[in-house]
Amino acid sequence: MSYSAAGSSGKRRLSDLLTQSDNRVCADCSAPDPKWASANIGVFICLKCCGVHRSLGTHISKVLSVTLDEWSEDEVDSMIEIGGNASANSVYEAFIPDGCSKPGPDASPDQRMQFIRSKYEHQEFLKPSLRITSVKGSNSSSSQQPHLEGMVEFIGLLKVTLKKGTNLAVRDMRTSDSYVVLTLGQQTAKSTVMKGNLNPVWNEELMLSVPHNYGSVKLQVFDYDALSADDIMGEAGIDIQPLITSAMALGDPEMFGDMQIGKWLKSRDNALIEDSIINIADGKVKQEVHIKLQNVESGEIELELEWLRLDQ
Repeated sequence: MSYSAAGSSGKRRLSDLLTQSDNRVCADCSAPDPKWASANIGVFICLKCCGVHRSLGTHISKVLSVTLDEWSEDEVDSMIEIGGNASANSVYEAFIPDGCSKPGPDASPDQRMQFIRSKYEHQEFLKPSLRITSVKGSNSSSSQQPHLEGMVEFIGLLKVTLKKGTNLAVRDMRTSDSYVVLTLGQQTAKSTVMKGNLNPVWNEELMLSVPHNYGSVKLQVFDYDALSADDIMGEAGIDIQPLITSAMALGDPEMFGDMQIGKWLKSRDNALIEDSIINIADGKVKQEVHIKLQNVESGEIELELEWLRLDQ
């Protein structure tokens, strides 16, 4: 588990909380062995429910991976204070009306989405005295109707291991304080800032949920500036279709040995420095990507993509 920001004491406290019987199943659908959590709500959730929580926005649910993300002391404190799934559900599921059933592990995306939005965003199952009413506008009906057109169905997760940059552009006097931003649809993931380094080594994991109608991942490199707008240091598009197509055609990668299953070919139309090979390695679908940054005088980025299915 990764709790480095919270320290060893935070790791122990969160691990103790995970051992409670109510936290061994998803708070929303009761799927076993949840690997995700909503740090501000205080519940442990499965990967399928995690996708819906992410689409609610961090102002409603801040989703963290129990095994991949770093946790701050405040985030661990919040989970401990709430007490886990049973305690949170005693509030958020206090009054589930007749005719409304909680989804199970095999619920459809629509059933899962409707229940989670009703539970957390619209707070339909809270005690009436605890519900927060919207004060935006004079039309009260609009604040109580689910806005289903804003929901996104996710098909999996993309884990990006940002390895290193080489010969990045100078944007300060002699160097740059570089960081990377990944964008997929409405989602963004940002790396740490590497101060005064044109050849930074990140070895940092970033996560993106992949929607059904996905496009390319946009990679941008910036120079951090405390006093003015950050300067762009190049960009590139990453085509994830070869990875996802190869992984979905294969099925369960754990049933196969190490082997090559696909390739993203270098061409004049992309930023690849060399062909990008898609492999099964240790039961995981991974792809090494080495790209030359575009619209900038110099710079290369090396990263690794890994496809995570919803049923893993």
